[in-house]
Amino acid sequence: MSADKISTKAVRKEGSWGGQLAQLAAVVMVVFVAKGAIAEPFYVPSGSMEPTLLIGDALLASKFPYGYGTSSLPMQITLPETGRLFGETPKRGDVVVFRWPGDTSQAWVKRVVGLPGDRIQMRQGQLYINGQAAALKPDGIGDAEDDTGRNEPAYRYVETLPNGVSHLIFKMRDNGRLDNTPEVQVPAGKLFVLGDNRDNSADSRVSLRDGGVGLLPIDNLVGRADAVVGSWDLGFKNQPVWAWLSGFRMDRFFTAVR
Repeated sequence: MSADKISTKAVRKEGSWGGQLAQLAAVVMVVFVAKGAIAEPFYVPSGSMEPTLLIGDALLASKFPYGYGTSSLPMQITLPETGRLFGETPKRGDVVVFRWPGDTSQAWVKRVVGLPGDRIQMRQGQLYINGQAAALKPDGIGDAEDDTGRNEPAYRYVETLPNGVSHLIFKMRDNGRLDNTPEVQVPAGKLFVLGDNRDNSADSRVSLRDGGVGLLPIDNLVGRADAVVGSWDLGFKNQPVWAWLSGFRMDRFFTAVR
């Protein structure tokens, strides 16, 4: 009798462990599929997209708008690039997360301003698309934070692209080194991307060899940055622990990226 009872308990325990492992595997699979097919969180470590995105923002990139490729996998695996499944071209003005062509383990974020076939040029700090200027409207003064946590005054503008999409940009100086560029025609399969902090962004105005993006391959897209889900001011990391809660930027939680 007692032997039968011990045997029964052992079977139930084994079955219980098996059920728990199956549940854990199911949870892992759901998370993996969600990150691979729906959306993935990313952290903003630099000020190149200020004032749209701040250092310390946690954003969510939706993957379905542009389809799926090796760059949108939730873990980096070296596979031959075979194009994108359900691929769609971004719209001008979209903020995109992508794998930096210089090192695909790094995820960068910029704004798309040029699509295949577009002619892009900067003239005296103003963006021209196919010979048409993107309108700039002054919008006061803001603080541009650099990667060391220092702030610098910056002129804020509302930039309106020729397709009507408006967003904020920063300009810290006139006649910066990237304010005048040759006209570039975007080839098929590529995008021209800019940071909204125009004087502090290594984007398509800077060659890959010089540490920029160059013309971004569409196959490197991870997804569209749709929302800031959290934000913490890194300046508080040098404060006492009890002051860290004050570093949360509650007004940025669950806000749309525009």
